[in-house]
Amino acid sequence: MAMNQTIVLQPYEATWPRDDPDAGFRQMVAEYSRLDPLPTLEVLSRSKGIPVGALARFVLTRYGTSGSDALLEMGPRVVQQMDELVQKAELAGTDEARLKAFRALKAIISWLKVPLEDPNSRRGGP
Repeated sequence: MAMNQTIVLQPYEATWPRDDPDAGFRQMVAEYSRLDPLPTLEVLSRSKGIPVGALARFVLTRYGTSGSDALLEMGPRVVQQMDELVQKAELAGTDEARLKAFRALKAIISWLKVPLEDPNSRRGGP
């Protein structure tokens, strides 16, 4: 399936209001879009014998699907629990509520990391 599409790699130069809920993302896009990704892709292309366009497509697709991949790995229940902690803290609007949510999120992340730190942790008993 041949797809011949052109994408212009342009820097993102914009301003946005301080209360923009996407300000952090916009800032990241502005910072990273100043860099030229082509030298890295060209070196990788020569090294692996894969066309630059195929590598660019891979990187974009991999990044674009990483949220879905993470959801599949963690499961929707864990993501929902984490979101509920954050929403509850934001609704309360206090530092105490945010700190409580942080501690709860820390506990969830600690639990999720167990099999990464000890691959034998999920095996049955002796």
